[in-house]
Amino acid sequence: MKQTFEEADKNGDGLLNMEEIYQLLHKMNVNLPRRKVKQMFQEADTDDQQGTLTFEEFTVFYKMMSLRRDLFLLLMCFSDKKDHLTAEELGNFLRVEQKMSSVTPECCLDIINKFEVSEENKQNGVLGIEGFTNYMRSPACDVFNPQHHEINQDMDQPICNYFIASSHNTYLTGDQLLSHSKTDMYAWVLQAGCRCVEVDCWDGPDGEPMVQHGYTLTSKITFKSVIETINKYAFVNNEFPVILSIENHCSIQQQKKIAQHLKEIFGDKLDVGEALNKDPKQLPSPNLLKGKILLKGKRLPSYLSADAEEGEVSDDDSADEIEDDFKLKNSTSNGPSQHQVESHIRKKLDSLMKESQIGDKEDTDSFSIRALLRATHEGLQRNLRKNSKDGMKKSQSRSFISNLKHKRHSKSRLKCQSVETEDDSQQEPSGGQFNRGGRRRKTIKLSRDLSDLVVFTNSVASQECLDEGSPCNVLSFSEARAQNLVHHRAERFLTFNQRQLSRIYPSAYRIDSSNFNPQTYWNVGCQLVALNYQTEGRMMQLNRAKFMVNGGSGYVLKPSLMSKGAFNPLSDEPLPANPKKQLVIKIISGQQLPKPPDSMLGDRGEIIDPFVEVEIIGLPVDCCKEQTRVVDDNGFNPVWEETLSFTLHMPEVALVRFLVWDHDPIGRDFVGQRTIAFSSLMPGYRHVYLEGMTEASIFVHITVHDIYGKGRQLRGFRGLFNRSSKSSVDTHNGVPPRKRSITDHLLRRTASAPAKGRKKNKMPLAEATYDRKQSTEDSQSTFVEKRMGNRKALQHRPASMPLDKLLHSNLNLSTPEQEESDPGADTIIVEN
Repeated sequence: MKQTFEEADKNGDGLLNMEEIYQLLHKMNVNLPRRKVKQMFQEADTDDQQGTLTFEEFTVFYKMMSLRRDLFLLLMCFSDKKDHLTAEELGNFLRVEQKMSSVTPECCLDIINKFEVSEENKQNGVLGIEGFTNYMRSPACDVFNPQHHEINQDMDQPICNYFIASSHNTYLTGDQLLSHSKTDMYAWVLQAGCRCVEVDCWDGPDGEPMVQHGYTLTSKITFKSVIETINKYAFVNNEFPVILSIENHCSIQQQKKIAQHLKEIFGDKLDVGEALNKDPKQLPSPNLLKGKILLKGKRLPSYLSADAEEGEVSDDDSADEIEDDFKLKNSTSNGPSQHQVESHIRKKLDSLMKESQIGDKEDTDSFSIRALLRATHEGLQRNLRKNSKDGMKKSQSRSFISNLKHKRHSKSRLKCQSVETEDDSQQEPSGGQFNRGGRRRKTIKLSRDLSDLVVFTNSVASQECLDEGSPCNVLSFSEARAQNLVHHRAERFLTFNQRQLSRIYPSAYRIDSSNFNPQTYWNVGCQLVALNYQTEGRMMQLNRAKFMVNGGSGYVLKPSLMSKGAFNPLSDEPLPANPKKQLVIKIISGQQLPKPPDSMLGDRGEIIDPFVEVEIIGLPVDCCKEQTRVVDDNGFNPVWEETLSFTLHMPEVALVRFLVWDHDPIGRDFVGQRTIAFSSLMPGYRHVYLEGMTEASIFVHITVHDIYGKGRQLRGFRGLFNRSSKSSVDTHNGVPPRKRSITDHLLRRTASAPAKGRKKNKMPLAEATYDRKQSTEDSQSTFVEKRMGNRKALQHRPASMPLDKLLHSNLNLSTPEQEESDPGADTIIVEN
């Protein structure tokens, strides 16, 4: 409050005049009538200096302005229309609405003593509106279940029964071509709950192995420093086992050095003898492996003599996703220098990322990814021809580009292929695919010293047939191959993951270190879904929400049906014998919503027009979105009072995503988001605080019902639950109607109307496929209003591209499919 006052005091005299108050309200996204502001100003201005507010008077003014009408009406509903709640009335509210059990009078008095600000109310044992507001905005009424901040799941099952937080190329701080490698990344991800980290080992100088992304221009760090960092931070926040995914590209001599460092630095953390003596037919549990580090790597075949110091093993399953044709080789003496290569690639990457901001990262064939690859590598070829007499060798310049083009088109064709017409030659090859067409398998020499350290996580060549193998075998799949298995052999993949571990890593196309949608692979039980932790955005937000369920431990227990049962996660009725859940979310109001950090129209100086979107991410049949109407000119305390309903077939794997947008005439700007696992949602009246913001929140009411029989999902009915709707949401899907409470009647009267003189926009909004900003992928997608009549639709563009550049360019930007003209039509949004 003091900071707000000082920032508003432009002339520094310790007083706020009316004009400074108006400027403050505009900055806070508050659009109140001047008459109302003047009235509150005069009521707060009680001293001799009329026309200005001291800090104490400003505090009174701010409290008047901040009075939550929705909370006041809620308080009146349970207090028999008084302005306070007794301990008994508070207990009734906690039991009936908040679904709290074991509510005692002592518990209610503790809440009153903790949150009530008036000493008189405390003495009388009642909770006034300020105390009630404080309680409702406290962590006790957050939408996230507070018990899930601690370990709350069974940790004695085999580790294949858990989703495990996993990192890809952990050492990188940015993109896959030029960024720096740092040991700090291991410290950060381990403390953030990641339990599987990757270490790419290469021969280094003076016999010391190095960690780097091979055949790129990323920097190098010593293997020893990486292991020391992991040893220091592995178990700072939790003791559950860490899996070290070793990518071995070293000579025998340096492999022995790796084994030496591992033994000397990790010591007893590598000793899993106790777990080894348990049931050999299944993997040990996280509890049994507490404080241990597991090495995921190659083992020498059992037929080799125990005296053999080394042997050959297959390298076809290596997660080194860069093929020979993609690798940046050392240039010849008359070719371009490494500095020229690095300088040009860095320049192109920086400019393209700023201009197009990498499009839809769930679609690696999107416009911006194509533009990035084409412009970077074709430009590299042209630039190096100019700077070198002979240019790069064809194998070093043209092959990279031609292979990217060939593989991109192959991938596009693969997407369109059915199971019956699929041709293996059209699939995207990757470094981890097993050989086809009789080609010889790649092999490497492996040291016995390093092999002996691998116990429960033995990397083997991945198989598309998914045959049953030893529980200790771990299969690694590239994103493209895993997606192919999900689409064509989902049930088989699910069964495989019930007995063994599988690891999924990002495609080689993601040179910007973008991430795929991890939910696709969680749906079939994949445990080690590796993401680029350094890239903040939608996918990492989903990952965080997933692993918050069990205290951020990095281990989340799969649903029992996924660990033991058999079902098709892609089916429209995946679990016909099981009851479904209906999630009903009433979006009531918003509080202190900020202006978008990167508005499409720049700093317009306007107050935002917010609306809320709720998205379900889970099994494909459950994936959908709903949104509220737009409230004009109010970011401080907008009121929507709208109900959204969702049906979930497998709620145990579902995530619920709350997003706040600012409506614009030509699209929308991202304000903030919060993603929570369905199983972590708390019922009743709750505040959803936007991630990374201390005050911005939306106020909701959450109820969950069981649905039996064949209840159909209701999706996309924008107007069905609006104020004009006569239907009750609970009459659908076989749920008996419930009597509307007094709270419903009172709160529905508080819905904000459009600002005076402005018509509310009722045009349907079409969503485009472009993201606004790399760090907030949801903010990166834009949408435009549907035009009436035969007028030409607006051209879509990457959100961060200046409008004048779009108008003067000849970029071939796709236009989204036209929506149906009826905004109440069924809209099914399924995430693959």
